[in-house]
Amino acid sequence: MATDRTPPAFPKFASVDDERRHRKQRLAAAFRLFGHFGFDEGAAGHITARDPERLDHFWVNPLGMNFKRIRVKDLLLVNDQGDVVEGTWPVNEAAFMIHSHVHAARPDVVGAAHSHSLYGKAFSSLRRPLDPITQDACAFYGDHAVFADYGGVVLEHEEGKRIADALGHRKAAILANHGLLTVGQTVDEAAWWFITMERSCQAQLVAEAAGEPVPIDPDEAEKTARQVGNRGAGWYGFQPLYDWIVEEQPALLDE
Repeated sequence: MATDRTPPAFPKFASVDDERRHRKQRLAAAFRLFGHFGFDEGAAGHITARDPERLDHFWVNPLGMNFKRIRVKDLLLVNDQGDVVEGTWPVNEAAFMIHSHVHAARPDVVGAAHSHSLYGKAFSSLRRPLDPITQDACAFYGDHAVFADYGGVVLEHEEGKRIADALGHRKAAILANHGLLTVGQTVDEAAWWFITMERSCQAQLVAEAAGEPVPIDPDEAEKTARQVGNRGAGWYGFQPLYDWIVEEQPALLDE
């Protein structure tokens, strides 16, 4: 049967407006996917996309709007002071405290994702890194941190800065007794790292409940990390999910 689908390819933009629209579409889709996978927990959780023109501003979800309902038109633009520049809903204060410091510390980061997903927060209570027990988990081998000092809801600048410092140059952090944080040079990448990290936490918890998992040899884990943990692999992993959610829920693109 004939199809008009084409293989995914990195986008090219004719203008900053086109790039902004693209980032916002990816962001709205990421929220719908997080909602589909059950990563929402009341009003908790947030994903951000750096604005391509105002680099100290980012787009984020409105406080209290269900992930499953978010559209492009609902996204908020927030400046580096936490003020809502575009949008009518309030912003999650914890979202600002975490993401503003991550974006400020990492000019390479376009997207950042954090939510209170079930397996991520369960694994975070162990206060230790993921082990390379599966091929997918190798994406994070040597490339994630553990922020092992829980300090309550992140409502202070100092706590946000400490999280950004713990993340460092890595793609992800496990926030003790809290959940997961992932970043990427695209929204696509940040969202995919979160999805696959959550599943890797689940896989390790299941394996350890059944017995004693055998980790992949360090040399093999490092080689596999280069294959499945690079920027292109992160971006590419998101594309099938993006195509599916847009086809299933096209209203998410409403501007």
